[in-house]
Amino acid sequence: MSLKNPSAFSLQPPAFSSPLRIITVGHVDHGKSTFLGRLLYDTDSLSDQQKQMLQSIASQTQHKDFPPASSLQPSVSLEWAFLLDAFLEEQAQNITIDTTQLIFRTSQRSYVMIDAPGHQEFLKNMIAGATRADAALLIIDVAEGIKEQTQRHLQLLSLMGIKQVIVLLNKMDLIDRDESLFKIRAEEIEKLFSQYELVLPQMIPIVARSGENLVTRSAKMSWYQGPTVLEALEKMTAAPSLENKPLRLVVQDVYRFDQRRLIVGRVESGTLHVGEEVIFWPGRKTSRVRSIEEWGTAEQPQSATAGKSVAITLEDPLFVERGYVGSAKAEPPLEGREISARIFWLDAEPLALNQPVTIQLGTQRVLGSLIAITNSKKNSITQHEITDVKIRLTHPLIYDCYEEIAAMGRFAIMTQERLTGGGVILTSRKNIAAERTIKSDHLTWSVSTIDRDMRKKQFGHPGMVLWLTGLSGSGKSTVARGLEALLHHHGMATMMLDGDNLRHGLCGDLGFSLEDRSENIRRTGEVAKLVAEAGLIVICALISPFNADRERVKESCLRDGIIFKEIFVDAPLEICEARDPRGLYQKARRGEIDHFTGITSPYEIPTAADAHLLTETSSSEETIHRLYEMVIFWLDAL
Repeated sequence: MSLKNPSAFSLQPPAFSSPLRIITVGHVDHGKSTFLGRLLYDTDSLSDQQKQMLQSIASQTQHKDFPPASSLQPSVSLEWAFLLDAFLEEQAQNITIDTTQLIFRTSQRSYVMIDAPGHQEFLKNMIAGATRADAALLIIDVAEGIKEQTQRHLQLLSLMGIKQVIVLLNKMDLIDRDESLFKIRAEEIEKLFSQYELVLPQMIPIVARSGENLVTRSAKMSWYQGPTVLEALEKMTAAPSLENKPLRLVVQDVYRFDQRRLIVGRVESGTLHVGEEVIFWPGRKTSRVRSIEEWGTAEQPQSATAGKSVAITLEDPLFVERGYVGSAKAEPPLEGREISARIFWLDAEPLALNQPVTIQLGTQRVLGSLIAITNSKKNSITQHEITDVKIRLTHPLIYDCYEEIAAMGRFAIMTQERLTGGGVILTSRKNIAAERTIKSDHLTWSVSTIDRDMRKKQFGHPGMVLWLTGLSGSGKSTVARGLEALLHHHGMATMMLDGDNLRHGLCGDLGFSLEDRSENIRRTGEVAKLVAEAGLIVICALISPFNADRERVKESCLRDGIIFKEIFVDAPLEICEARDPRGLYQKARRGEIDHFTGITSPYEIPTAADAHLLTETSSSEETIHRLYEMVIFWLDAL
């Protein structure tokens, strides 16, 4: 049995492969709705029912009977926007995620025109997935020229990476179809496109109301020798099919229907097959697809390709809910609590560092905050600014890099349930490949009911990792013990992790080969991260000689939203040897200790430490108090 909505008006999509998806944007009153309505009529894309409705509108608004498009005269002053509104309203009855799409076809190809009423609605549609666009039409009133909203649209197109853009200079009749003013506007537009690093566009003069240069060439603008809008569209190229991308099934909801548990969602990429094993994220719960069902069809399909909204049943009764993402076992999505992104801020109030926001990606909604503006030293982002940032999240986000699967890499930024921005994810699988070391598919991440804000309120400070690195004898353990005592004295919750102590238990099975030393650092970093997650200030004192190992711990902490500070405890080798309370350097020089840092194994000096402590020239007390003041400064800055 299939799901049906018999009362819904059904507009069947064209029977052509790879339709061209076009986003249409334009400043208010520049004629976008008029253009789209006229284009639908001139391409004979209306059903008989819609044509009757159009005749009724013309009659009710005292227009003449609506003639064939080929015989339209300018004296027929039809409000084409009425047609667009009715067309959208009628399409919206259909059960689909994308309720603002216009579908039409020509003898050459099929088209999906994605309507974007204004920059905020444009962004909402982009996030929902409606603007998986191959190209864009930007409509500009030639008499008014470039307006603020025009610039915002171009910024968004640049952010989304849409390279194919056609600019339609509309309302040429208002300037008597003057070629010289058209050229002036064209030069202004070219400068703006260069500013946003967009490919210079094809520019077409049109009169949308009378259909000039839309489908047929205008006899009143004989000076224009370029293509009509439709001819320009026919030359554009569609994006490669998403069917061959990794499977991503975005879950919208779960329903009980005829004693069955139906998981409803959209296949954003890849192809879903009956009998296929699917992993649902987060949680990594696995089951096979028992059936696939589509609305409006009597048969149960055996597969569903990218772009399809379907309901599926599983062989096992898994707990899956809105916000989950299904994938194939061999090609999983990314999962993490920190992302690098390029965002566009819409709100009049600036977005400040550490300000709470909600990230909405597909059907996921995750709380987070801005922790860094990576291409600027500023502490906030102003309205209509595009910038690169790092965002820290309270729970794992399921995503893909925007360049790999666009629909899984676009997100909206919400502030108190208001849309205030959007962006694309830059974090890629290559960036974090070293961190994907989980060996089992049957593990889930258990989320505590006590969150970080609750722990911060109890302890009076957030958890953090202070990583002290340096040669043996440089003073790491001395400084760590003194700092812990001082922090504790001032009422802070702390824990010290010393390298030697850990080798008595957790790392007791490890030797001192390069591989074992790297694993020792990894384990220590994971413990430090978990303790910091509990709200404590964790002070780690380890030689940790290699930059790559320290950097991996740092990236792991930051990705999960844990504050990490690297502290270089520095003393010259000869001073460390002179101190040598346990005679380790002497044993190493006699060949009794292999791979001893500074003698038979190198120490890589930190390249970007958050603090550099010179213990040769400062007493232990001075060094400890200096580091304590730094820690207080870091905490106050949060």
